[in-house]
Amino acid sequence: MTLHPEVAAYRAVRAAAGTPPLYTQTLAEARAADLAAIRAGGGPVEPVTEVRDERIPGPAGELPLRVYRPSGPGPLPTVLYFFGGGWTLGSIDTADGICRRLANAVPCQVITVGYRLAPEHPFPAAVHDCHAATSWIARHADRLGVDPTRLAVGGDSAGGNLAAAVTLLSRTDGPPLAAQLLIYPNTDQSGDPVGDDDPALFNRHSVAWYRRHYLSDPGHARDPLASPLLADDLSGLPPALVITAELDPLRAEGQRYAERLRDAGVPTRLAHYPGMIHGFFAMPGTFTDGRRAQEGAAAFLRERFGLSAGPEAAQVDEPAVTGPAVADG
Repeated sequence: MTLHPEVAAYRAVRAAAGTPPLYTQTLAEARAADLAAIRAGGGPVEPVTEVRDERIPGPAGELPLRVYRPSGPGPLPTVLYFFGGGWTLGSIDTADGICRRLANAVPCQVITVGYRLAPEHPFPAAVHDCHAATSWIARHADRLGVDPTRLAVGGDSAGGNLAAAVTLLSRTDGPPLAAQLLIYPNTDQSGDPVGDDDPALFNRHSVAWYRRHYLSDPGHARDPLASPLLADDLSGLPPALVITAELDPLRAEGQRYAERLRDAGVPTRLAHYPGMIHGFFAMPGTFTDGRRAQEGAAAFLRERFGLSAGPEAAQVDEPAVTGPAVADG
């Protein structure tokens, strides 16, 4: 596997600076460093017509929401976006750049959910927070200007894991979902983490560190809400776009999940980015492929929401794509 030139340059800067891996820091240090790194690599902050904070009831108290609304009348198609951070780091601020760009590029309303973090609140607290928020928003669609027939979920890394888990719960308990956007998702926590030991990049030690915080009982790794790949049946789930990166220790499990979705009859597209690393999607200011992946995600959502593609969408270059194009379903 060969590092993309932009990844090689990024790695060299981190190595030269002696940037400590997050898994060697205290929780407070890691949480601050994670947000700082995402902001540094996120590029310019895009203005959105309206950005506001809300609070809604959750399973164990109020949950914060941030609502990003582009211009346009009436109820809007909406994506609930769950931030990444290994269920341990992150906040609604972590996903701010992604949410702004998706809101403008689709265009659609984007809502991010401040779910509870581990180790203070281990599995399954985050799953239940995210599903509760999804259900509450669907029930209160009028209040938030949501078109409940065009409601999707998405997220990166741990957020992709949570989005996949929410689709499993929503299949039986509602609400109906139009799409799922899974960006280098964790899908199987039952085996030993894979990958190399490069301390300058997200590696197998990173994966293990997050798991230890999230799964207070190692046996929970077999629960499909922690490891969606282990679900017996993936049929009836919403159409999916799964994004993977070649140098990501989560690559294989993301690709296997896409394959299982497709085998279960779920319209699924797998977009794979050679030479890229975990986290690239959140860093379009550092990685050209981060911008391309965000544009591809917006095009997928636009298609699922039945929106016409603008001239900018028509110019988006596709990455290496595995599997059929997303079909109606």
